Amino acid sequence: MNSRVGQQLGNYQLIQFLGKGSFAEVYLGGHIHLGTLAAVKVLYTGLMDSEAFRIEARIVASLIHPNIVRVLEFGIEDETPFLVMDLAPYGSLRQRHTSGERVPLPAVISYVRQVADALQYAHDESLVHRDVKPGNMLVGRRQEVLLSDFGIATLARPSAAQHSHKTSGTTLYMAPEQLRGRPCAASDQYSLGIVVYEWLCGTPPFSGPSSLEVALKHISEPPQPLRAIVPLISPAVEQVVMKAIAKDAGQRFESVQAFAVALEQASLLASSCSSNEQTLPESPLSGSPDDTQPMLPYEY
Repeated sequence: MNSRVGQQLGNYQLIQFLGKGSFAEVYLGGHIHLGTLAAVKVLYTGLMDSEAFRIEARIVASLIHPNIVRVLEFGIEDETPFLVMDLAPYGSLRQRHTSGERVPLPAVISYVRQVADALQYAHDESLVHRDVKPGNMLVGRRQEVLLSDFGIATLARPSAAQHSHKTSGTTLYMAPEQLRGRPCAASDQYSLGIVVYEWLCGTPPFSGPSSLEVALKHISEPPQPLRAIVPLISPAVEQVVMKAIAKDAGQRFESVQAFAVALEQASLLASSCSSNEQTLPESPLSGSPDDTQPMLPYEY
């Protein structure tokens, strides 16, 4: 890999390589005049159309929400497309909860509340995320959850795919209709539901040796009930999650916000029925940043 460290894109000099994903490399960037730090995402030039990038980057940059990573600048310099975003210094929820780890229900509720609020805001603006997954849920300076990569899957899809609304995203979390090339707001709810399923039982409902096999399972195979894997999960919580990941988008909740509310209500019901009833914490991320060491570099 040819590192871009030392290069300047827009008003930012690339200081340190942070990580890479399917569509881009991410660098720590320093503003050449102000000295402020940001994350600079450099898109792979062979994967996108420059005019589509300009149009959709404007839409992404217009999203202003406390749980969405803010886009500070975007541009194309020497045929290199890039986005400058707020720096999330504490990594992603994929790093915080590694594959196979079960996440306590109170933490899940807090995460879902924040992510769903961000998604609902985007849906109200007629924008579908298309790539909801733990790796795109970052932890900000105040320990809040920040949803990242709005539009990146669309911005970076190969030009050959742009004529068929191809399945940009991560197959492990993709809704059946998205896999068929027809993403909608309910597709983001499905993806978030799959993430919740994974958090609660430590494994996603569908896996396999290839993306194609996983995709076919999303389309046609019923997921194993949560309580078959973790019997201690309450029936109410299980019912909510299974509704969110229904194959038919019309059978899911009317909105992603409704899913989040139903999940929280189910968790409270489960808590009230428990002999060891506990008060739901406001947020498992409410600690001071001093209590958590930055996790850079990290995957965006």
